[in-house]
Amino acid sequence: MTDRKYYLLIANIALIALLLLASGLLYASEKSIRIGVLSHRGDAVTHQMWDSTANYLSYALHPKKFEIIPLDFDEIEPAVQDTLIDFLLVNSGIYVNLEVRHRISRIVTLDNGTQEHPLNVFGGVIFTRADRSDINQLADIKGHSFVAVDETSLGGFQMAWGEMQKIQLSPYDDSSELAFFGTHDKVVMAVREGEFDIGTVRTNILERMVDKGDIDLKDFKIINSYPDGFTYLHSTPLYPEWPFSKLQQTSNQLARQVAVALLNMQLSRPAGNFHYAGWTVPLDYQDVHELFRQLQLPPYDPQQRFTLLDAIERYWKWLLIALTFVLMMAVMSTWVSKLNRQLKKSKLYLEHQHDLVLDSVCDGIYGVDLEGNCTFVNHSMKSITGWQAEDLIGRNQHQMLHHTHADGTPHRSDECPVYQTFQSNEPRFVEDDLFWKKDGSGFPVEYSSTPMHDHKGETVGSVVVFRDISERKQAEEEVRRHQAELAHMARLNTMGEMASGIAHELNQPLTAIATNAYASIQMLESGNMSNEKLADIMEKIGHQAERSGEIIRQLRQFVRKEQPQRCPLDLNELIEEVLMLLRPEVRKAGVTIQRNLDRSISKVVAQRIQIEQVILNLLKNAIEAMVNSNTETRNLVITTEMGGSHSVIVSVEDSGPGISSEMRDALFDPFITSKKKGLGLGLSISQGIIEAHRGNLYLDSSSGEGATFRFALPLDHGETSHE
Repeated sequence: MTDRKYYLLIANIALIALLLLASGLLYASEKSIRIGVLSHRGDAVTHQMWDSTANYLSYALHPKKFEIIPLDFDEIEPAVQDTLIDFLLVNSGIYVNLEVRHRISRIVTLDNGTQEHPLNVFGGVIFTRADRSDINQLADIKGHSFVAVDETSLGGFQMAWGEMQKIQLSPYDDSSELAFFGTHDKVVMAVREGEFDIGTVRTNILERMVDKGDIDLKDFKIINSYPDGFTYLHSTPLYPEWPFSKLQQTSNQLARQVAVALLNMQLSRPAGNFHYAGWTVPLDYQDVHELFRQLQLPPYDPQQRFTLLDAIERYWKWLLIALTFVLMMAVMSTWVSKLNRQLKKSKLYLEHQHDLVLDSVCDGIYGVDLEGNCTFVNHSMKSITGWQAEDLIGRNQHQMLHHTHADGTPHRSDECPVYQTFQSNEPRFVEDDLFWKKDGSGFPVEYSSTPMHDHKGETVGSVVVFRDISERKQAEEEVRRHQAELAHMARLNTMGEMASGIAHELNQPLTAIATNAYASIQMLESGNMSNEKLADIMEKIGHQAERSGEIIRQLRQFVRKEQPQRCPLDLNELIEEVLMLLRPEVRKAGVTIQRNLDRSISKVVAQRIQIEQVILNLLKNAIEAMVNSNTETRNLVITTEMGGSHSVIVSVEDSGPGISSEMRDALFDPFITSKKKGLGLGLSISQGIIEAHRGNLYLDSSSGEGATFRFALPLDHGETSHE
């Protein structure tokens, strides 16, 4: 019985060992063969270009499985050194360096391009924006910013560097700025967007980005172009394409199988779509070696002799320790006495500099301690306020400078921004406030209040820097008055243009009044009348008189100078009133008015006459545009709607000829007009009015005939503001 158990135990152990061996063999057979690929256009593009090659090798060498490993420029050598990959596909420059340093060997060379036009050589492209008239040849690179892919990128930097060196230029020394963006696409986009003046990438990058629709080749200018009939644009000599290499630890048998599979690769195989023509036998990379010798790049960087400077550089720490020990006693004997003298001089110098800096500033500056007392003042502070240093220092600054508001109400000290600054330890800026001079007069100021700290970092008060803005406020008021006069002139000019139509509009009710009055007189004289008929005639006379009065009232309101007060307005009502003024012109022009007025819109806070002027300007411009274009259909659509929860939008859309591209850029500039007799002030004044109301007036950018102008005004939230 014991022997039987023993044999069963041996059998179980053997079975477990076989299972472990089988699983190990299965794991070994399923382990992927890793192909490291230079990710010069980003990992996503690398997988897109090379996953089909890995799939093909997996298909051709079944059951082996191949996998693409994207590698950045700085990841390649560590991956080779740590044997994290089995094969490597990189540019020719990186290959030459690794061939010497890590004994990798090429097995095939890439045929780029298409199957009909395979290319096994490539170059570099140096380019700038097409609109850069100051950059036309290689020598123009000097003094401009330069962007490339990576310092180890052959086509994306080193080839261009070699061309520059031929004319004694260096991207490191002669460009105003040199940057590396890691991928070719980023370099192209950086030059296109104007972030850098000149860039370089490898051949066919520009063409591929054009094919994908990412760029337009007309936006770029090629520098130092080689007209040698090569398929792609290039600015450098051509060098062998990327080699497919095996690492030293990769078996020769596997490398031979991979090389045969790649050379026999047919693009019609079921492995997938390829982004290149195929592979060819390994080319000679001597030209790359010569370029690296010319640029003195690894592995051809110059070996220098071990000199005294090298010894100092290698052992500088020990030499520094020894020198420090020797000189320490000599330095310490004089250091303390000199330090005391220097500290005294420095203190006096800093105090003097502090006073000079404060007194040289045109703005007033003063300090405040935690109790609100003034600690220092500068010369401008004294000249602006009339207070002298002895009047202010040691006394409460709020009670002397900041005690009362402009309307005469007391300014409470607990609301003073200067006190709040050192209480909350946060700086503040006040755009409009009032300070008081020694003679009792106030003046408007803007000022900043910044916390002041001691050497321990603790807050000890505030520093106030203020500026008298009286002249600026006067200038702003002058500008506002000038704009108001200009707007009034524009309204009078508009009324002049509309005079004949308005006169006709008034003539109709006046004629009706006169006719009905004469009819009443005749009926009274003849005695053939009734009270009912007379009442009807008098009612017509009254109606026409009211109509005339309403037109005159609207005219008087529109041409008078506006008041500065703003009040809540219903934009729908304003539109109806303006349309009444324009009724004769609309009828004469044969224009059809379509109102899309949202009756639920909220009111806005605005100056009534100014907004009426904006609406009238937009409507008149639309009518005149349709009349001048001689269009058969003349439709004018007026729309009001809510612009979210914060504004109301008014749109004026006409069926005229639209706005030319030449006029769009200068549309809102003053004295720019397409009218024969226009002043060119309507849109400029309208834009100024809307912007003064914190709104926005703009031309809709939608395509098609006609033009659509829109303006948005903020809502009235129940508070009426005054200017």
